[in-house]
Amino acid sequence: MNINLIKTENDYNQALVRLEIIFDAKKGTDEGDELALLGMLIDQYENEHFPIDLPDPIEAIKFRMEQMGYNQNDLAKIIGFKSRASEILNRKRKLSLEMIRQLHTSLNIPTEVLIQTY
Repeated sequence: MNINLIKTENDYNQALVRLEIIFDAKKGTDEGDELALLGMLIDQYENEHFPIDLPDPIEAIKFRMEQMGYNQNDLAKIIGFKSRASEILNRKRKLSLEMIRQLHTSLNIPTEVLIQTY
């Protein structure tokens, strides 16, 4: 096992090739240990070089509603009023702290997504 830090795109590509080769390695074996370490190094490189921004709060709400088969009436039941739900989805009203809590609990959307400005 010869593992080095991933510093360049070439190192990254080589690590991905090696990862594919040892992907089915059994836990507790030398290749299994190499797989675990290589996975951590690739994850670190990707987090530094390909960061993923948090989604827009309203788009996250709409996406989660779609996933759960919810409509605007269902959202109104969560946050209080149908008119308020419409205003939020149309970006005419900001989310209050209480709404953020309710959305987090009911739709399981991370609070760090919901508290962003939009």
